Amino acid sequence: MSESHKLGFTLFISMIATIGGFLFGFDSGVINGTISGLQKAFNSASIGTGFNVSSMLLGCAVGAFFAGRLGDIFGRKKLLIVAAVLFIISAWGSGIAGSSFEFIIYRILGGLAVGAASVMAPAYIAEVAPAHLRGALTTIQQVAIISGLFAAFLSNYLLAGSAGTSTDAFWMGFEAWRWMFWMELIPAFLFFFLLFFIPESPRFLVATGKTLEANTVLNRLMGSQQAAQKQQEIVSSISNDANAMQLRNMFDSATGKIKPIIWIGIGLAIFQQLVGINVVFYYGAVLWQAAGFSESDSLLINVVNGAVSIAACLITIYLIDKIGRKPLLKWGSIGMTISLGTMVVAFANASFDASGQMDLGDWGLTALIGANVFVFFFNASWGPVMWVMLSEMFPNRMRGTGLAIAGLAQWFANFIVSMTFPILLVGIGLLGAYSLYAISALISVFFVIKFVRETNGIELEAMQE
Repeated sequence: MSESHKLGFTLFISMIATIGGFLFGFDSGVINGTISGLQKAFNSASIGTGFNVSSMLLGCAVGAFFAGRLGDIFGRKKLLIVAAVLFIISAWGSGIAGSSFEFIIYRILGGLAVGAASVMAPAYIAEVAPAHLRGALTTIQQVAIISGLFAAFLSNYLLAGSAGTSTDAFWMGFEAWRWMFWMELIPAFLFFFLLFFIPESPRFLVATGKTLEANTVLNRLMGSQQAAQKQQEIVSSISNDANAMQLRNMFDSATGKIKPIIWIGIGLAIFQQLVGINVVFYYGAVLWQAAGFSESDSLLINVVNGAVSIAACLITIYLIDKIGRKPLLKWGSIGMTISLGTMVVAFANASFDASGQMDLGDWGLTALIGANVFVFFFNASWGPVMWVMLSEMFPNRMRGTGLAIAGLAQWFANFIVSMTFPILLVGIGLLGAYSLYAISALISVFFVIKFVRETNGIELEAMQE
């Protein structure tokens, strides 16, 4: 197989895996345009709305935690197929739900799928990609996530516009917000069928003793000469201990304490959420309506945010294997701190009418620019780079479990931030909420400088604890 064919094959299977990221993004973003419909259909207050929105994230946390371990047992490909099935069930059920309880059950199932895909897709790509392209190919996962968000925002905007509002009846008498969920069935079925055309991860095959199958996959990825050498490197890097991929590897055998690399992974996962990015993605329509914009304008702002996000990710694909991961994280944190601070200043200068509705007035444009700059810096740095780092930084024998723990932390932080935003909105307003996110962004600057180690260009077999 020629070099171009090998690269083409690697790109082909990586792109299929990233459809999981697209669904991750779509499933996360679709809720943005359905909140008014959920409030009306299920008669929910701010806390109930927060749980309807964030319930998926409980499933995400569980899915991410168990996906790493189950991926080590059953394989990356099988876990992605299970995730595809759950995406299909969740998309259909969320749209047909007749009660808040039923809706939450289907969203949690979708969360299991998102959690599993968020861990397995980047892990799979990292394990089939050559070191010099690994950052770029894994970053495509974030492009897929943002593309999914953008598709959900655009679909929500068009459906709501065609129906009149998200709560008006549309095709077949069902409200537009229900069709917003059903649109996800198209990419979910596509993902399910295409997964049967990708091979299993060669590192998983070696780890489970399937050396002949691993050799076949490696031959297709890099040719026979390099395949034998790479297979030996994988064998050498994976402990012969049958319990090598157990939770005990997270602890230092001498001190009994959790290894520093695990804490760094947890820190990366949590800071990615504490800056409040998913408040923009989950509650964008609510956020901008609270700032005085109409529902239609708010949904259109989401579409613009999605386009900005994609542009930022494309820049990261170009830069990540050239300048490394750590510089992108550092400057991303600095950019987010400044842009969030700008939004805080805008909200601080807003006025309120007799009903308590915020009016940004002349500061509206400043807030919009700040929000889009924030989204740009996040998606040029922490958005894709955090997942790249987590898929690379752990040694082979602890990658699945390390990803599971970091994934659990990431989704739990996501849940806390998303659950509390409607409560914060009522309690301390946009000014207070965004002040907290800006402080988190500032702290993340120092976290990156002091604790994060560069992984650019290092083979996965050479990663150290």
